[in-house]
Amino acid sequence: MKRKVLIISPYFPPVNAADMQRVRMSLPYYANFGWDAEVVCVDEQYTDMATDQLLLQSVPGTIKVHRVSALSKNFTAKFGLGSLALRSLWYYRKTVNKLLAQQKFDLIYFSTTQFPVCILGSYWKKRFGTPYVIDMQDPWHSDYYRDKPKEQQPPKYWFSYRLNKYLEPLAMKQVDGLISVSESYIATLKERYPQIQNIPQATITFGAYQPDLTIAANNAQNFTSLLDTNHKNIVYVGRGGTDMHKAVNALFTAFKQCADTNPGLLNKIRFYFIGTSYAAAGQGIPTLLPLAKQHGMESNIIEITDRISYYHTLLTLQQADALFIPGSDDPAYTASKIYPYLLSKRPLLAVFNPKSPAIATLGEYGAKHVYTFDNVDGIAGFINEVANGVAIAQDYNNDAVERYSANNMASQQCLLFNAVVSK
Repeated sequence: MKRKVLIISPYFPPVNAADMQRVRMSLPYYANFGWDAEVVCVDEQYTDMATDQLLLQSVPGTIKVHRVSALSKNFTAKFGLGSLALRSLWYYRKTVNKLLAQQKFDLIYFSTTQFPVCILGSYWKKRFGTPYVIDMQDPWHSDYYRDKPKEQQPPKYWFSYRLNKYLEPLAMKQVDGLISVSESYIATLKERYPQIQNIPQATITFGAYQPDLTIAANNAQNFTSLLDTNHKNIVYVGRGGTDMHKAVNALFTAFKQCADTNPGLLNKIRFYFIGTSYAAAGQGIPTLLPLAKQHGMESNIIEITDRISYYHTLLTLQQADALFIPGSDDPAYTASKIYPYLLSKRPLLAVFNPKSPAIATLGEYGAKHVYTFDNVDGIAGFINEVANGVAIAQDYNNDAVERYSANNMASQQCLLFNAVVSK
């Protein structure tokens, strides 16, 4: 007999948000491992994220999705509150109370970076006896930005830092299991909360979901190419930010060295940085182009701050001559975006903090051009290969392809679910 899991994911298709991808890619596989899933999300009309209707094609029609309301951001913004989690908290409580009263769920699974909703886990556990698991896709309460200049801190950092410091312990004091994309996130939580030392926990990265490439290919006619085919294009699609500067600076420095010895490269190579800001369309501030200007190579850099849809991203990666993944200076940064890049099978260059767990993952795949901040000697050679049209796509290690597939990542989640309900 299958068990039932109720998944709390405020963002969900058709909303194009990074933190719902684990759930979206896992839903087709949970039933194979003994779990039926239902999802509770916030209706897209209450979010301010871009939507992509094609995402709905990847959600099995058998999955029941409950959509809750939220307070209007136009109203709450007057009081400085824009968080979707805070705006939807009361509606989540009301809807899930009704669901738990009407039917039995064996587990509640919070998979989101809208962390304040997780405080409802201890309430539902006390009222209905339902255990809960929290998926730490990012740190919740973090000191990372405390010593950063104000201009590098997220908006309303003073408020969010203090709110997170207060709310995180409310969710952690009764949590029954933890999943995280980074082992360091769990280690930090165990230091803060001794009571969670022995609960089931697992480090599970995002997975690679092959069917997405089929959906993208079948809808290619719906997207306009962003790349100039008169050049060799090296492409990155993802957020920017000053924490990426070490990695991007390594790329720009290597390119400048190549161009100094071979000026013809300036007319061959273009670097695209796409979707670098979370700001509304047309309001993003470039964070990587200013770095290019410092190198005097801004004519070779195109930074598009507006985000593009998920399937437009997949097509753009496949249209590129080569791909670039910059890592954050934060050593815990895992870059879940590496899986669409690997699926695209284009020549790939990655530069990460030497302590980033992404390096080990890319090593398992057998990716050739993976560098750290203190070891960048091969980047110039990669750029010259792309410029000369001799950079080739890789065939990755089959064992790693299977290990990091969305199917296997779903199985790992279900093993943890089983451990929680079997306690």
